[in-house]
Amino acid sequence: MLQAVPDQPAEAIVVTGKALPSAASDRATHVDVLDANDLANAPAHELDAILAQVPGLQLFRRSDSTSGHPTSQGVTLRALGGNASSRALLILDGVPQADPFGGWVNWPAYDAAGLEKVRIVRGGGGVSHGAGALAGVIELDSLTQRGFNGAIEGGSRQSVRAHAFLGAELGNGLVTVDAQGGRSDGFIPVTQSTRGPIDREAPYKEGSIRARWTTPIGQSTELQLAGLAFADDRDRGVPFTDNVTHGADLSARLVSHGRWQWSAIGYAQWRELRSSFASVNDERTVATRVSLQDAVPSRGMGGGFELRPPLGGRFDLRLGGDARFVTGESRELYGYAGASPTRRRLSGGDSSTAGLFAEASYHVARMTLNAGGRLDHWRVTDGALVERLLAGGPPTRDDHYPSRTGWRPTARASLVFKVIPEIETYAAAYSGWRLPTLNELFRPFRAGPDATAANPFLDPERLKGVEAGIRYRRGGIALDLTAFANRLEDAIANVTLGHGPGTFPGVGFVAGDFRQRQNVDAVRVRGIEASADLTRGPWSLRLGASWTNARVEAGGAAAPLDGLRPAQTPNLVLTGALGWEREGRSAALVVRHVGNQFDDDLNEHRLPPATTVDTFLAWPVTRRLQLTAKLQNLLNEEVIAGEADDQTRERATPRTLWLGLRFSSLGH
Repeated sequence: MLQAVPDQPAEAIVVTGKALPSAASDRATHVDVLDANDLANAPAHELDAILAQVPGLQLFRRSDSTSGHPTSQGVTLRALGGNASSRALLILDGVPQADPFGGWVNWPAYDAAGLEKVRIVRGGGGVSHGAGALAGVIELDSLTQRGFNGAIEGGSRQSVRAHAFLGAELGNGLVTVDAQGGRSDGFIPVTQSTRGPIDREAPYKEGSIRARWTTPIGQSTELQLAGLAFADDRDRGVPFTDNVTHGADLSARLVSHGRWQWSAIGYAQWRELRSSFASVNDERTVATRVSLQDAVPSRGMGGGFELRPPLGGRFDLRLGGDARFVTGESRELYGYAGASPTRRRLSGGDSSTAGLFAEASYHVARMTLNAGGRLDHWRVTDGALVERLLAGGPPTRDDHYPSRTGWRPTARASLVFKVIPEIETYAAAYSGWRLPTLNELFRPFRAGPDATAANPFLDPERLKGVEAGIRYRRGGIALDLTAFANRLEDAIANVTLGHGPGTFPGVGFVAGDFRQRQNVDAVRVRGIEASADLTRGPWSLRLGASWTNARVEAGGAAAPLDGLRPAQTPNLVLTGALGWEREGRSAALVVRHVGNQFDDDLNEHRLPPATTVDTFLAWPVTRRLQLTAKLQNLLNEEVIAGEADDQTRERATPRTLWLGLRFSSLGH
């Protein structure tokens, strides 16, 4: 925190760089918090790998962002499943981060060492965050301190990473710059027992830079300007599977911490993806390019405001609104004859959501009542799917879809009751919704021999849920237990409709499985979440568990899915983290167990349970310089991330060692 003292000391201006305090409704759910120390002393670098220690938080696939395809990096909570689009809302300093076209998250854009805090708020019905927070909200807060920290590390497979953060005064404000980058030769994704001559290492290069300037405007209001740029270049371990993503964000936020608390934000985002896809023969000796997304440009822009009147006493009130507009298309070459494409496909459109919300809290004695609601208008326009021969002539397909609009409500009501000072109970009921992404609506795609058709008439997903829990706080002990039941209606899934070889509508010839994105009747989830945090002297212990029973309810063409578990949804996740820290020395041991799950909607490809052990060690050389060591997957567990019809299996990160130096003068 930076203080600028004017002529009258009694009118000191405090620059925080923060948003308004969290809502009272957050008390009525299970909230996990990772602070700057947790992020700095984690055994992994990538933010998605660090967040894996939170039970119930999962990406679409088990592979993290160092080896997974960027379009498979959607994030969700509470076993709601997914199809690579996020069902949890990721926010960085107030700006939603889902890709405007596809809804996935570009994790290499975020430097964990440049964050001050991550809050994972579980459950739907959060009215102040906008549409799409079905499973919860993940809030990222940028580091706002004076000083410098930096690190450089080398690791297995010719890997190198570097990070630098600088915070300095600029006038009465504070400017911060955070940059990170890394590269690696990568590992071979296909398991040793199922790989062939064509399989090779999957190298990657990535980097990002983020700058913020926070300055006071008057005695209680501050202006926060931020910019982010990133690049991600990687390969999937087979010829013709390279992909590159670039992106940039700009945002401006005004926050007033005065008697009338209020905030306003506006932002703009740009993303572009280039991705190639290949088919491999049964012997894994030859790879053939089947499609090339030579450009997937997308843009997002939006803003929001919030007002908190000074009612005083027992009442709190929040009023506000927000809007987001996205546009994007996929420009794709396909129908390859040898090394040359024969067809061009363009698919995409525009969509928007805009809504108003109100949330009120009433505090009386040992009880807090909270109720909130919002109403959103959604719109999908200019949807199109056009295909043509590169040799010329009229389009072979020229589909332009009618505009669609609608209104969707979001609501949440909760009760928190403090039994005794150390124990409080809570209960909540909520509803929410998510608009299909442009990718889900308009773009068909291929993955190896399989093909999935788009569906321009998908309906928004709708969530209804309840939860109840109890928490205990005393000294260095924090215990939480939550039970919940969710029903995700009109859930969007990739539904298997046929098996090749054969010709199928919307995609043409398919050698493997034919699927289409469809709304199934519902995904029903019941579960229990538990956590325990114990701190004593230099020692800390964090335990977590998530058990869920998730089932699909489906009829019609999707009837074979009825009663099955959603794809890529484990029934059990257990985590444990033991830490020790004293006089600049620190160590951590993190254990994570993931139960079995299925790689496909028909539950034919079972991914076995996996247990991984990660370690971290930091030892001082001087007061501000430390030696560091990180060891991911200490026991070299083979974590199966995917299985194809030909029994080829893909694995997640094997044992990886990192050694490095880090320096810090933050706060000095």
